[in-house]
Amino acid sequence: MSDTTQHYPFSVAGKTVLVTGASSDLGRHVAITLARRGACLVITGRNAERLQATYADLPGGGHVQVVADLTQKGDRDRLVQTAGVLNGVVHCAGLKSHCLVHQLDESLMSEMYQVNFLAPVMLTQRLLQADAVVQQGSIVFMLSTAAHVGTRGLGPYSAMKAGLVGMIKCLALEQAERKIRVNGISPSTIVTPMRAMHPGLLEEQKARHPLGLGTPDDVANGVVYMLSDASRWVTGTSLVMDGGAVI
Repeated sequence: MSDTTQHYPFSVAGKTVLVTGASSDLGRHVAITLARRGACLVITGRNAERLQATYADLPGGGHVQVVADLTQKGDRDRLVQTAGVLNGVVHCAGLKSHCLVHQLDESLMSEMYQVNFLAPVMLTQRLLQADAVVQQGSIVFMLSTAAHVGTRGLGPYSAMKAGLVGMIKCLALEQAERKIRVNGISPSTIVTPMRAMHPGLLEEQKARHPLGLGTPDDVANGVVYMLSDASRWVTGTSLVMDGGAVI
């Protein structure tokens, strides 16, 4: 007979988790999924109206929303002060833009750096300075298969995500003494409502993915694993979720 009181390692119930970029797309889906699994959420995003919509859809109670532009130091400081003690952090905020390198201008490159690299790294630094992440906590960066393979027109985006791969490895070593895990998740093409409006492009992408295209649930489930105690021995790596596209 199984012991019904045995700890279930894949649970996030009772954990307090900060999710950035929760006002739209994948960040919103991740936040709602975690709340459904019993986590208490601190959600943040730049758009107050969309963030409120996410907040209203979170099941359970005790959740907190903070409107913030994470490229701004003052907003990061305010978020850390409001968030309190966290079991996990999920960096979903990001910006994707297509631009060939020979057409790249400095302003776009600076924006990609500030949003996709500097903001999550400096928010993490501030959280660690404040001892806001508990021992045996988990920090998850949302990456992309673009961090691992070249894609025409995604040079700046790929560079920022690849830079986070290196940062993850260093952070994982630095935080190992406190048993804080630092990992990334690298999804490939995910079917979203916006992408569903372009069936021709979706069919083209399907041909590149042996297991077909992913869904937001696939990525959210990966986040649940990385935040749960089931991943207690996993750090400094990136979970590639691509239906076999990279291989």
